[in-house]
Amino acid sequence: MGDRKYFGTDGIRGRVGQPPITPDFVLRLGWAAGRVLGGEHGGRVVIGKDTRISGYMFESALEAGLSAAGLDTHLLGPIPTPAIAYLTRTLRARAGIVISASHNPFDDNGIKFFSAEGVKLPDATEEAIEALLDEPLTTRNSASLGKAYRVPDAAGRYIEFCKGTVPNGLSLEGLHIVVDCAHGATYQVAPAVFGELGARVTSIGVDPDGLNINEGVGSTRPEALQDAVRREHADLGIAFDGDGDRVIMVDAGGAVVDGDELLYIIAAHRHGNGGFPGGVVGTLMSNLGLELALQGLGIPFRRAKVGDRYVSELLAEEDWLLGGETSGHVICRDRNTSGDGIIAALQVLTALVERGETLASFRQGMTKLPQTLVNVRVERMIDVHASPTINDAVTAVEADLADCGRVLLRPSGTEPVVRVMVEGEDDQQVRELAERLAHVVREEAAGGDEN
Repeated sequence: MGDRKYFGTDGIRGRVGQPPITPDFVLRLGWAAGRVLGGEHGGRVVIGKDTRISGYMFESALEAGLSAAGLDTHLLGPIPTPAIAYLTRTLRARAGIVISASHNPFDDNGIKFFSAEGVKLPDATEEAIEALLDEPLTTRNSASLGKAYRVPDAAGRYIEFCKGTVPNGLSLEGLHIVVDCAHGATYQVAPAVFGELGARVTSIGVDPDGLNINEGVGSTRPEALQDAVRREHADLGIAFDGDGDRVIMVDAGGAVVDGDELLYIIAAHRHGNGGFPGGVVGTLMSNLGLELALQGLGIPFRRAKVGDRYVSELLAEEDWLLGGETSGHVICRDRNTSGDGIIAALQVLTALVERGETLASFRQGMTKLPQTLVNVRVERMIDVHASPTINDAVTAVEADLADCGRVLLRPSGTEPVVRVMVEGEDDQQVRELAERLAHVVREEAAGGDEN
């Protein structure tokens, strides 16, 4: 990924109006993508977006670029990212394009792509698109230009799809759920899904104005959901991020249930229903408590690099069905091809209803170990794994944990920071060991500068 000029691990993202997130670049991106994806035969591409005000501008730019390359565009409007993956497949499109910056503030935006199969584009295809971005933009002859269509029932199609991912006859009747849509892409869809399955729904974060996406609400700001669940005396709460591929939940007492715990609930329920095929994929940051709880059930567990792209790749490699991140990206490959907040929440609700348990009681099957993360800012990045001093310090910390914990050093890929994470059984010990190891990293980095 390091050789690419524009594409990162999750498409192209940045501040609106600053390169590359500008109308002229997105126009050329649409054209280049159309040339690569459509070739000489054209076809259709679907475009969906979240609720950011800049989405209108970038939707038009993409449409123009794709038309110049000879592809038709089917515009889905504001709709969750996983819905775009689903509709790309069902509409037999050559690709799906998402206009979103996920959990970022409104003045950021981004573009990412799904293949015809509803998964991230192969590296070779992204590289081919990049190779065309610096070439002069040309247009097809007028008779071959692409057309644009609105898909007025896009949200309705996705609502029905989501409802179809739970067992026939499952009812959420009797459950009072607070749903926080982050003023984002799920604002029309999520309350309808849970309500039509029988739940009593109280909605917050469902009044987007183009500027308030993720502002004080959503999965990255759970305080609003916690307050609403307590105030409404609800059974539980569900919060999505701005584009709907991430979810966290809140139990009746207001305690946050993160992605690790949601993975455990889904896996444990499926295991209890007659076996769990394959295993679960987490990341390097997944809590050790998840690994130990799954181990107790006899369910294999593997860790991918941080990022839902890497979780998805490892799931495909292992041919497993369930994986995700602590942040709430949960991928149920037997339900959808991408991380899907609504579908993940439905899998958890299915477990609660069929087991007759509350969210608070079911989560007790997994005990999260205390985890401390220290971000060590350094003037110059060092190879932490090649330093004898740091390696000795890690060995000493691991010895203090006595096989009842975990140590992770992870250089940031975007800033001069080394992330030092320590997990263990004793909260005070974990914090002290993390600070001790962070001090060694800080000193080693400073010493390297002096040389």
